Amino acid sequence: MAASAGAAAGSTAPAPDASVPAPAAPADADSGAAAGERPFRLIAVTSCPTGIAHTYMAAESLENAGREAGVEVFVETQGSAGFTRLDPAVIAGADGVIFAHDVSVRDKDRFAGKPTVDVGVKAGINRPAELIAEVREKAARGEVSAPAAAGGTPVDRAGDSTEGYGTKLRKWLMSGVSYMVPFVAAGGLLIALGFAIGGWQVNKAPSVMDHFIWTQTDSWGALLFQIGGVAFKFLVPVLAGYIAYGMADRPGLVPGFVGGAIALDINAGFLGGLVAGLIAGGVVMAIQKVNIPTPLRGIMPVVVIPLISSAIVGFLMLVVVGKPIATAQKGLTDWLNSLTGANAVLLGALLGLMMCFDLGGPVNKVAYTFATAGIAVSDPSDSAMKIMAAVMAAGMVPPLAMALATTVRGRLFTRTERENGKAAWVLGASFISEGAIPFAAADPLRVIPSAMVGGALTGALSMVFGSTLRAPHGGVFVVPLIGNPLLYLVAVAAGVCATTALVILLKGMRKQAPGSAATDPAGAAGSPTGAKQPVAA
Repeated sequence: MAASAGAAAGSTAPAPDASVPAPAAPADADSGAAAGERPFRLIAVTSCPTGIAHTYMAAESLENAGREAGVEVFVETQGSAGFTRLDPAVIAGADGVIFAHDVSVRDKDRFAGKPTVDVGVKAGINRPAELIAEVREKAARGEVSAPAAAGGTPVDRAGDSTEGYGTKLRKWLMSGVSYMVPFVAAGGLLIALGFAIGGWQVNKAPSVMDHFIWTQTDSWGALLFQIGGVAFKFLVPVLAGYIAYGMADRPGLVPGFVGGAIALDINAGFLGGLVAGLIAGGVVMAIQKVNIPTPLRGIMPVVVIPLISSAIVGFLMLVVVGKPIATAQKGLTDWLNSLTGANAVLLGALLGLMMCFDLGGPVNKVAYTFATAGIAVSDPSDSAMKIMAAVMAAGMVPPLAMALATTVRGRLFTRTERENGKAAWVLGASFISEGAIPFAAADPLRVIPSAMVGGALTGALSMVFGSTLRAPHGGVFVVPLIGNPLLYLVAVAAGVCATTALVILLKGMRKQAPGSAATDPAGAAGSPTGAKQPVAA
């Protein structure tokens, strides 16, 4: 059997991704257990930077692979809507653990002392059977993870001790981004709705505390705009605070937020928030390594660490690094505002390539974060809004193209892929690039390059058409908030058609073995060939 923490404990957080294929039938018996012996029991934790699609896709993929292998799998999805902890009895009775995550696992100490496999969330989606086999091999050898050392620094407890600092840095940064994204979405959509209701001069309106008329749409537009502006003021402090949190746990929050607020005050912006978070986390980690007398340890997290770390971070941001970062931020902003003609088109194409390269992975997140940082002010520049529009348009292309391809040439795809294609219509329209992951995992050499071509075309056309966007998310549901909306949809359609044509062409050129699931009109997922398709939830 396989069960998620939400199912076992009544979690209300749904898995938002509907592109998960139907589970395969369970194996007749556990291949590694004698008759009458209980099946191997496995627990897993999945998490991704945004805590939306990849988190739940990895959970479903592991559960499906567990059914096929006759393994009991219980998954704790640490998503953006919160998470329900696995029952301690379930953890105690487990024979092994899989961590499939791109941000630090919360309360990781609960799982210490068991055979453990620690990988990125995409590995949980693309090769769950291998991970299950690996953890079973470790269990057979009696290899277990060491419990966290008493008094160890949070970074020592945050991940695999074999991880390099490059991997840890990525996780720290993604921790900050994952907490920042909801503020971006809420603030951006509120500001965009404020402009849609109150007009383009709504940013000049007086405070609604002093001037609000219930019957005037202008007042309601100003209200939404001003609430969104307040939400946006949290972006840089939250980014810095949770980068520091990812490095040093809760003691990093205070200096991180202080450093982020200073970055906002000195106009160091997004870059200043990144640097402030890293400095705050590093300072706290250094303080935690100092040998403190036992009587003073009780006041360290409440008084000493916040006081000393905030003073150090504040000094460094205000006196040492703040001004150079603010100058660099201004230079970047001026450069973006100066982009015209071919340069703007090339930037749009590059961002489109990045959005479609790994479908919600680190490269995709870099492009998306770059775009949202540009509009994370109450009055973004025209260039920043064009970049945001190009990024969202390109991110919609891969799932929509896969949906179209499975509709017009279904015989090239398995039954499972055709079912995923139906869900991809909604995912693509909602700007959830991860809807194309099942197709990319099954056939990366054909799907990913095709998606990149379509994404680059859409990004470039969006720039050519001068479409603008103040909202950081929403897909077709925020089309009324887009500048030049008809041409914007033309750009999306052009990229979708290009990717669809390339995927169909490349898949049509491959030689199919007799009886292949892709050539079988029924596309039986249970056929021997179909069973070999990668599990891509």
